[in-house]
Amino acid sequence: MNLIAACALFKLALALFTGIFSATASAVDILPPDVAAALSRAGVTQDAISVLVTAIPSMATATTVTTTTQTAQPRLSLRADVPRNPASVMKLVTTYCALNALGPDFTWKNRIYIDGFIGQNGNPGVLDGNLIIRGSGDPKLVLERIQDLFAAVQAKGVREIRGDILLDRSVFNVPDKNPADFDDEPLRPYNAVPDGLLVNFKSLIFTFTPDEANQRVTVRYEPPIAGVEIPTEVSMAKGGCGDWKSALRADFFTPTKISFAGKMGAGCGEKVWAVAYSEPRAYAARVIQAMWAEAGGKLTGQVREAALPPAAKLLLSAESLPLSDIIADVNKFSNNVMAQQVFLTVSAQTSANKRGSFDASKRWLANWWKKNLPASAAPTIENGSGLSRRERTSASALTALLQYAAASPHAEVFANSLSIAGVDGTVVRMKDRNPESVALGRAQLKTGTLRDVAAVAGYVTSISGQRYSIVALVNHPNAGAARPALDKLVEWTARDGN
Repeated sequence: MNLIAACALFKLALALFTGIFSATASAVDILPPDVAAALSRAGVTQDAISVLVTAIPSMATATTVTTTTQTAQPRLSLRADVPRNPASVMKLVTTYCALNALGPDFTWKNRIYIDGFIGQNGNPGVLDGNLIIRGSGDPKLVLERIQDLFAAVQAKGVREIRGDILLDRSVFNVPDKNPADFDDEPLRPYNAVPDGLLVNFKSLIFTFTPDEANQRVTVRYEPPIAGVEIPTEVSMAKGGCGDWKSALRADFFTPTKISFAGKMGAGCGEKVWAVAYSEPRAYAARVIQAMWAEAGGKLTGQVREAALPPAAKLLLSAESLPLSDIIADVNKFSNNVMAQQVFLTVSAQTSANKRGSFDASKRWLANWWKKNLPASAAPTIENGSGLSRRERTSASALTALLQYAAASPHAEVFANSLSIAGVDGTVVRMKDRNPESVALGRAQLKTGTLRDVAAVAGYVTSISGQRYSIVALVNHPNAGAARPALDKLVEWTARDGN
């Protein structure tokens, strides 16, 4: 489909789905029997679930429509206007709105500056002064890309810095936050706090490999981190694996020393453990220092936070991955801190002062929603990731967004950012729960899970070829047991409601 045709479909479908929400009262409002039975087995009452399943107009359908209600009639609607906590399904709002505002080819610019002179007094490769890394809010500034940045710096003639490395993270105006605030789990990477210079998600990845010949377990970790003592091996215990993490008796809370006082079972095989660094504000400086040294660079000063000096000169600029790739990571793997980086970037790119903040992004989103989806209530957003007890939206609002996105020129990019049922991302295990499910490979979905919350939303292509938007939100103390019921709803949609 070319862009002109896509825009034409977008305008027509926009008119169509504006009528969806005036027609919900006449939609089917009884859950399919197998969905209702699965909810009952989970101990979830039906008043705790909101559902809206609605057909998406195809190009052929859209060109032959005579009335909006003929095409826009929902297949299933149940408490669709009730505001509920959507958990990570809220990432759909963040990612589509960013895609709409910035475009799929948008990139973050990671810039390196110098405040000094290179090669003075016959010293090739020497920077007399400071090197400045100015953060752009890049959600995926991971090890490989930092290595590429340092290789580019050295190619520009800087191998020794006779000064400091300055880190400028001022693109985001985000106050420090305790990672334990949400659920008292500060070492879980999903609780990482956003940052104008987010390095490798502020996490350490440990790999434990049993070496039975030498009766030990080797410990590898990445990224390198300066000033932190980490053991290279732990003791091996005989027998199986069991709760290997508890058995290691790890202490990650001392920023300069990580220890393992326990043992790991010989039968464990290789294990990987991702842990958020206990002093997140110091993480970037420690990792940058270690990686510069690992690249063969020399540094006489220190790595510290500072604003870009007024006299600094641009040395190089490197682009991030495109937004289309970033939102795929956000949605397929439900990465919370990446979602928050994207949410903050919208206000950083659209505000006059070019600084992102949660308040500015919330105002921007409210205005965007009022302009583009005025018939539905705007979501209540805290940070744009769904990692929140305060965020709320309804099945009808999420359906409005999904239908709007499906009719837009960015429809394919957005849909491709979602997990494919039974294939990848957070819905890959659907094939384990039901290997014969008709929905496998047919549904592009985003899931959401918190304590007392289970949710799913996205698109389903049925066996007849009809495409549907689907939203289901469960808020209940037993929500964690409701996932099979949501699977059944996706399957019912894939069977065209049969």
